[in-house]
Amino acid sequence: MLKDKKVERVIVDLAKTLQPKQREPLPELEPVVPENNLKKVDKTPTAGFTQELGRAATLYSTAKNIQLQAFDNMKAGKPIDTVAMKEVADGFIDSVFRNQDALACMTRMREKDSYLIEHSVNVSIVMTIFARHLGLDRDVIHALATGALLHDLGKIGIPDSVLNKPSRLTDEEMDIMRSHVTLGYEVLKRSGELDPISLEVVRDHHEKLDGTGYPNFKIADELSSYARMITIVDTYDAITADRCYQKARNPITAFKILRAESGDSFDEELVTEFISCMGIHPIGTLVKLKSNKLGVVIKSNFINPLCPEVNVFYSLTNKSHIEPRVVNLSASNINDEIERSVKPDDFNIDMIKFFKQVLLP
Repeated sequence: MLKDKKVERVIVDLAKTLQPKQREPLPELEPVVPENNLKKVDKTPTAGFTQELGRAATLYSTAKNIQLQAFDNMKAGKPIDTVAMKEVADGFIDSVFRNQDALACMTRMREKDSYLIEHSVNVSIVMTIFARHLGLDRDVIHALATGALLHDLGKIGIPDSVLNKPSRLTDEEMDIMRSHVTLGYEVLKRSGELDPISLEVVRDHHEKLDGTGYPNFKIADELSSYARMITIVDTYDAITADRCYQKARNPITAFKILRAESGDSFDEELVTEFISCMGIHPIGTLVKLKSNKLGVVIKSNFINPLCPEVNVFYSLTNKSHIEPRVVNLSASNINDEIERSVKPDDFNIDMIKFFKQVLLP
């Protein structure tokens, strides 16, 4: 109706939001994927967050080790163990179907100087969560997760002087960097062991709808939903991670960038679905509360996205850790709210230490 009346923009004042005692579930958005793959998704966890988190941590560590072995094999000219990658993808799917919040939390616990390894693992996890949100069949999710694990394999063939350069790349260096896509794709294609969807993810993860991507400068009509999905997920994880030339930015900033470049670089409807899937404050995000405390989001609230469950553990007033406490911000007896997401470095918070000491059972 607003579009029909030529309204171009709506400003939402959250301070004036009414809080009814009972909320009707929001209608589910129609997934933007091939029609023959659509089905209704039941996201009800079959395992508790704490119960699944231990398994997710073990799986995440295993995935990083297998990823590291794949890079070593690539560097040495040895065959890539795609069977191991497929097994990791299976593990991701099983964990996400039990309780997706556990693996989602793992993607936020980043170690310094581990971007190349963690990035591919994180992209695969988030791709699995996104594909499930869209209601894709398990076989398709598996192919997408496997392709995401392998999508940056070609970067191991890029000289460190280019790969880890902290300043802007020259045009020549940029061409070298961009060659990682074709390099990885050709190696994996020759193996003959990957699903075409997995290869598509590797080949097209830097293509853009307007033809300004690389390496094949494809335009919208040449890019499937799967190719459009990987560009969104890959970009999101890159923005929210520390890289040699850029500090990590928070998820909301990443969402704004994806939204601003929708229509040109990214599929607008899929970006909307992705933000809906991840939540305004994604699992594992460090947030500052109105009560001047810090906490980590551990459970999304799809009915009221502004009020997730948060594990509160630090007082900014006293500048000290406090007894960790899980707070459901949507509970009627809780008079607190999220002010904004923050970066751990801003408050000298060691998220890995917090994860190991507080979240892990």
